[in-house]
Amino acid sequence: MCWDNALAESFFATLKRELGAGRQHVWPSRAVAHSAIFEFIEGWFKVHRLHSSLGYRSPTEYEAALTA
Repeated sequence: MCWDNALAESFFATLKRELGAGRQHVWPSRAVAHSAIFEFIEGWFKVHRLHSSLGYRSPTEYEAALTA
């Protein structure tokens, strides 16, 4: 089925675009790359990005609504 990897591919495309991987960015170490990816996911992706599957709420808003 063609939709199996759509979510993962969308996420990785966003990650590459936001972190500059499309410009042949070379990270000085694996730890620096890990930190940058962690900061992107925890600092922007989970907090600010709206997801249509969550009713156009961020994952943080969605989780807060579930626990309220």
